[in-house]
Amino acid sequence: MTQTIEDRVLEFDRTKDRPRAEQHEDSPAVSPGPTGPDLRTGRHGLSVFLRSRRRSMIWFAPLAVLAAIVNFVNMTGSPQRIDDEGTYTAQAYAVDHLGSLTHYTYWYDHPPLGWIQIAGWVGLTGGFGRYTSSVMAGREFMIVCALVSCALLWMVARRLELSRPTAAAAVAIFALSPLAVQFHRTVFLDNVATPWLLAAFVLVMAPRRQLLAFAAAALCFAVAVLSKETYLLFGPFLVWQMWRGAHRGTRRYTVSLAGGVLVLLGLSYVLLSTIKGELFPGPRRVSLMTGIYFQLSGRTASGSLFDATSQARVTTAQWLQLDPVIAVVAPIAALLALRSRKLWPVAGTLIFLLLFMLRPGYLPVPYVIGMLPFAALLIPAAVEVWLRRARSLVSAVRRRLAIMAVAIITTAAVAVTAAAWGPQLRGLLLSDLDQPMVQAENWVEANVGRNYRVVVDDSMWTDLVRHGFPRDNVVWYYKVDTDPAVEALAPNGWRDYDYVVSTNSMRTFPDGSPTVAEALRNSTEVATFGTGDKAVTIFRIHPEGAAEVGRIAAREAAGREAVGTALAQNPALSMPTPMRNLMTGGRVDPRILLTLPGATSVGRLTVADAPAVDGEVTEAAPRRQVLISAIDGQPISKTPANAAALEAFYDQEKPPFRPEAISRTPEGLLITYDIEMPTGLVSATT
Repeated sequence: MTQTIEDRVLEFDRTKDRPRAEQHEDSPAVSPGPTGPDLRTGRHGLSVFLRSRRRSMIWFAPLAVLAAIVNFVNMTGSPQRIDDEGTYTAQAYAVDHLGSLTHYTYWYDHPPLGWIQIAGWVGLTGGFGRYTSSVMAGREFMIVCALVSCALLWMVARRLELSRPTAAAAVAIFALSPLAVQFHRTVFLDNVATPWLLAAFVLVMAPRRQLLAFAAAALCFAVAVLSKETYLLFGPFLVWQMWRGAHRGTRRYTVSLAGGVLVLLGLSYVLLSTIKGELFPGPRRVSLMTGIYFQLSGRTASGSLFDATSQARVTTAQWLQLDPVIAVVAPIAALLALRSRKLWPVAGTLIFLLLFMLRPGYLPVPYVIGMLPFAALLIPAAVEVWLRRARSLVSAVRRRLAIMAVAIITTAAVAVTAAAWGPQLRGLLLSDLDQPMVQAENWVEANVGRNYRVVVDDSMWTDLVRHGFPRDNVVWYYKVDTDPAVEALAPNGWRDYDYVVSTNSMRTFPDGSPTVAEALRNSTEVATFGTGDKAVTIFRIHPEGAAEVGRIAAREAAGREAVGTALAQNPALSMPTPMRNLMTGGRVDPRILLTLPGATSVGRLTVADAPAVDGEVTEAAPRRQVLISAIDGQPISKTPANAAALEAFYDQEKPPFRPEAISRTPEGLLITYDIEMPTGLVSATT
């Protein structure tokens, strides 16, 4: 066969090591000259192109639709947002709206191309305006990346000369495994890098125009690495596949060009740091070398997989819980796939990544994302390889037994997979695990003044800034002790913060934060949403310290109890027993206690309840709402004049006794005071 490059005709031979350029739809054979319409131009060429791939579309199109449905449905509800998602979304927001690479000092922990792509998608589609949570705009792009990866995985399978059913099975596993769905929905840079990596593999398996294809593969791989630096681990196997697929007569040109493109693009990241004067470390200055050191050896080690208490074991246990089948079957499939020489680079990739997990060091939670497409491909590929081997047996009896064995094993695996996937997919499609985050965020927006400084999980940062909080008043907990610019804004340490919104990410942060820890020791819980590891708790920090706050709280509680007990005897007030118990137990806000006697000027009041604000259910927190259901025995809901008179009374009150909100409900008039309850109102009267 011949191939023309740079106006010269070069001869090359096929070998068994090298993938063949068969005449199937995804790898058209090289032709010495035009034999039909040019598929690159014109409407007729497009129709011929689509017709030539009709059978593949029949297999792939339904899978693509199913993948989109399963991954998009309930992406806002499950899984719960995590800190990393907020970080990458906030960095994308900074690119789009703040004109900077990050929302804090960029310190080269990751190359910026990943979140620049997120910013591009969100900016072009108006994603931040379409979702109440900014992270969901990032999740949308993650799913788009996953769907593109599905198409590229199909192409990889076909270029490896696997059958359409095998390619379809690979796409189905990659798209529908609960492990895959959970991570496809999560804003990780690995998801952005994956389609670029798969595109590189598709291009290095190109049967023709290899000079251009290999250069494009190098470009794609460079984008993958500059999106997530750990994808550099795939480099040796991509080069292996490139070397195997390169035509012998042109190998020195194609591989050399690809290497040059990759090095040139990689040096662009070094050039960025050099231009900014941040290549090497300096006093109070970030640097590329510091970032590289942090990633290679500066992070807290995850421990050994063989240690049941290690973080590495916890991480892998999460993967196994989501999909034990793929976690067990994929390594076996990788070994079985070694029977086919064409699958060596792909199988070698997965085996290497699995062995790499055994090294001492840090094991990222999203590490599994890079393995997913290779695991999904190798499972059905191994079945096809051994089914072909069974069919090739000379003995008819052995052939039938071998085929039957492969069929039984495959059927059993499918049955086990269906049983394992069902409950997990049901949870991903139906559970609203993010509700505590939404409720906590809404509480902060409704109750915390914009002049207060709040320490938050980064998944809330963008939303709070978009809703009017100054950037300096919303502080990502990780930066409290690690960013000099943030530390400069808090010269008094934890005393310069007012609230902490605690999430599971913050509670399990391996390195902790001394300042945040001290703030929590000198705070009181004001609201909690959710339970267990999904709980989100809001704490009010007290600059005077925990001991003094305890003394003040005891004095205030005694004062509320005394005033409430006296008020419960007021003949102008009637109340049911539960409300009376709240009064006499010191569980009602002093502003309510001190304004109710004056409110009786409009008539005899029926105080029905002091309902807790959603999330504010702790025993230590006095109720800051009161529901008045009737005046002179007449329901307020049926006597607008009475309601108006009571509203007028509270409207004319001066701070701190003027309510934050007065609302009419079917049960009566609900009066709400703000969260910042003043002290000394009742203790001074007792």
